[in-house]
Amino acid sequence: MTGPVTATGSDITGGEQSDGRSPAWFSYGRAVLVRCARQVAALREGADDGTDESDDDVEAAWAAFGDSLNGAGPFAALAANAGLSRAEADVLAVVATAESDTNCQSLVAVIQGDPNRNRVAIGSLASLLGSGHAGPLTVAHDSALRRSAFVDVVQEGPWADHLVTVHPGVVWALMGDASPDPDLPIGVTLVDGADFATPEPGAEQRIETGLLVVVGPDRMRRREAAVNSSMIDRFICCSPPDNDREWSALVREATITGRGLLIEVDDHLDAITQRWLRRATHLVWVVSARSGPPIDQFPDRPWAEIVVAPTEPSDLEWNLAFGVDVDRSHHLTFDQLHRVRVARNALGGDIDAAVRRLASGPLEQLTRRIVPTRTWDDIILSDDRVDLLHSIVDRYRHSTQVYDEWGFTPTPSRGLVALFSGPSGTGKTLASEIIAGALGLEVFKLDLSSVVSKYIGETEKNLEQIFDAASAGNLVLFFDEADSLFGKRSEVKDARDRYANIEVSYLLQRLEVYDGMVIMATNFEKNVDEAFLRRIHVRVEFAMPGPDERLAIWQHNLPPGAPLEEVDLPWLANRFELSGGSIRNAAVHAAFVAAKSGGSIDMECVVTGVAREFRKMGRLLKAKDFGEYHHLISD
Repeated sequence: MTGPVTATGSDITGGEQSDGRSPAWFSYGRAVLVRCARQVAALREGADDGTDESDDDVEAAWAAFGDSLNGAGPFAALAANAGLSRAEADVLAVVATAESDTNCQSLVAVIQGDPNRNRVAIGSLASLLGSGHAGPLTVAHDSALRRSAFVDVVQEGPWADHLVTVHPGVVWALMGDASPDPDLPIGVTLVDGADFATPEPGAEQRIETGLLVVVGPDRMRRREAAVNSSMIDRFICCSPPDNDREWSALVREATITGRGLLIEVDDHLDAITQRWLRRATHLVWVVSARSGPPIDQFPDRPWAEIVVAPTEPSDLEWNLAFGVDVDRSHHLTFDQLHRVRVARNALGGDIDAAVRRLASGPLEQLTRRIVPTRTWDDIILSDDRVDLLHSIVDRYRHSTQVYDEWGFTPTPSRGLVALFSGPSGTGKTLASEIIAGALGLEVFKLDLSSVVSKYIGETEKNLEQIFDAASAGNLVLFFDEADSLFGKRSEVKDARDRYANIEVSYLLQRLEVYDGMVIMATNFEKNVDEAFLRRIHVRVEFAMPGPDERLAIWQHNLPPGAPLEEVDLPWLANRFELSGGSIRNAAVHAAFVAAKSGGSIDMECVVTGVAREFRKMGRLLKAKDFGEYHHLISD
């Protein structure tokens, strides 16, 4: 009885054989209980106990039970999966019989001489099964019955009175119920070889060991390697639980269903996981991690480790996930492909929405999502700057053609990094939104207060989460005030300098391997480390607008539907050097001034808005600059 055997619902006959008789395990258990009960009753009454007839019944039932263990019934499957010895199978049959039948519980009470003790006690096993039977040793702590979590021993009172209990899930399985154990931890999934594309002929090489360690950065590639390389290809998969109740449920469910356990860990094995690895040796185990846990955390038995490369999904894998009609417009990892497949079904088949949903969950904890609403008509820049912005769109849009169809090497990655520099309010954030809108993407703007941490290593950890979540592509990762993160490395004078330099070095390495679009915006380009500047693909310098550009900005920010009254826009554009953002603020303030007074937007309203912007920027208000409207700025 070795090797996992699957017990499915079709194998279990609801406690009856196909010919209407009781299953062999139940007939054997009942025969044992009947014989012992007769013996006890006869001893009490001093009468003939009919031992010869009862012994014949038990021997016949025992032999039939032994034959059934070589068959395909549910008990045989459970016994084989758990690696039960014949003695352990005998005890399970007797105790399961007593648990599942009220008449047999009455027999147990008679045998133990107490109507309230209708569960089998350890001390009763020897008398039930005979002096030559292993009896109590079959339920010792390291027995197969206990390792598989099929039975437990309730330790109350003297040792002989400890009760042997069968878990209800085992009885349910024997009765024909295939429901999962209710104590299984949240997040359990079933992983089968059929979930993945068939490997190439000869590529599948089974590793004959009961413990396999699979290492690699892509979670689904590790799962694929587990089902293709382990002794079996059917697993229960989850993160390790933190309590014995859930661990028992995992081991029991895996044993009942004939599956292995695929445990996904964070590069180490905690104490409780180590204990169950050492204990449940009858199961096939796979430990899945980004990097291998320390070897001293593994049990003292043979194990093997394989490293899995994070290869991109093949065309076959893409077609299996989405169908042949869906173009490969997204650069997804194998793990992301599976996540997007699930999300796409929930989002009405929209793969673009599914990719955005994949990224937005973890990103929105550390960034602010901007859904583009502005277009090229909303930005006023010189022609050469607009051409540079269009080149970013063109480069991203045609990357598949250049890299995949024409064969150009994306060194070091196929990512696109742009730097927008210039004074505040000159259109850097607006330009990133317009680019994203032109490509049908969304912008995720980093919230520095959430990303940067005073604790060592936390900033890098936060940034790693952002890059990992954004790696599905089809979004714009926007670093505002980039000089605060991408600042120049300095001479190390103390620990703070050293860790600041480490953060910058980490960002350099992460940008090199990132395949998506990154836009960095800064007001102080000279503060950005030169190593970052060498990695910039497109650089756009945003300058303060000139008179003609200011006029266009004023016109754009005073909509046709607004009640304007003799507003001299050329005079405003020539007289006041303001950024586009300041002009917009002044126009909006003028509108609210007019709305409060119940009149139209006139020059006094607009000049008041300009003066407010000057004060906000700390600029000196000179009467000669405001001309005939100087009285509006006097205190």
